[in-house]
Amino acid sequence: MEETSNLHPKGESLSFGNRLPIEKLAEGIEKVRNEIKKTIVGQEELLELMLVALLSKGHVLLEGVPGIAKTLTSKLFAQAIQTGFSRIQFTPDLMPADVLGTSILKSGEFEFKKGPIFSNLILIDEINRAPAKTQAALFEVMEERQVTLDGNTYPMAPPFMVLATQNPIDSEGTYRLPEAQMDRFIFKINLDLPKLEEEILILKTRGKENSESATAQAVLTGAEVNQFQEWTQAIQVEENLVNYIAQLVVKTRNHPSLYAGASPRASLAIFRAAQALAAMAGRDFVLPEDIQRATLPAMRHRIIISPEKEMEGVSADLIIQGIIQSIEIPR
Repeated sequence: MEETSNLHPKGESLSFGNRLPIEKLAEGIEKVRNEIKKTIVGQEELLELMLVALLSKGHVLLEGVPGIAKTLTSKLFAQAIQTGFSRIQFTPDLMPADVLGTSILKSGEFEFKKGPIFSNLILIDEINRAPAKTQAALFEVMEERQVTLDGNTYPMAPPFMVLATQNPIDSEGTYRLPEAQMDRFIFKINLDLPKLEEEILILKTRGKENSESATAQAVLTGAEVNQFQEWTQAIQVEENLVNYIAQLVVKTRNHPSLYAGASPRASLAIFRAAQALAAMAGRDFVLPEDIQRATLPAMRHRIIISPEKEMEGVSADLIIQGIIQSIEIPR
């Protein structure tokens, strides 16, 4: 592997051997964004954070009421990248073998039949409808990108990304996601209903179409995504910004309004997401603004509000925003 010491503080174009220059990375990611926006109206934050997660090798949890294009956006996102795609509808009777696969007896020998999780981009629809044993089956594959069954380990082919959706207001037939599983998502993205102008535009552009007919053209290959991910990991993060990230996360662990603070995975999530935001902006170095942009979606699902504050209606976003404002921004 070539040295990464040729990073420049001014943000000039870089080229590591045969790797793509950073401008090409930004252009490639923008192509994906533009392709999805041909169908999806609004949802700018959703698209940006999904792309950040892709570059960061992270998984995303999308939370919002039905009908705001969570599933459609995820499908278009997968179509815009020329790689494997699998959709899994989680239900209360779904078993771990339905997701991971199982060994079957064939010609006197057991043969492993891979489940739908063996793909590149995985859409798990209504993830909170499956019971705990099925949720636990995702722990290893989301963190270690491998599945271990019957003493054998089966690695996932890169790129590998899980996009999961859930409805926050539907409680019947749903299960709360384990904290260990929530911690494996780099982001939790809360989706809002469209504004008036966006609603009108949806009617004008999509009123005569069916969502089933909406498609996106592949504008990136899986190999390009892998190169972009490697490039993103080389983005420079100054030591004072590393300290800034650590301060933001550690402050959640002794906050009076929190029962439990964020884990070290939160620090890593913010670090990697800030690198991706810098890369998407065409920079080879991270700014404090990148860290602040990544902190809210990376931490909102990793903290537990104390019962007293929860009864008062205090939200995780409000607490995190207060923490961001309380810490001096590095120069």
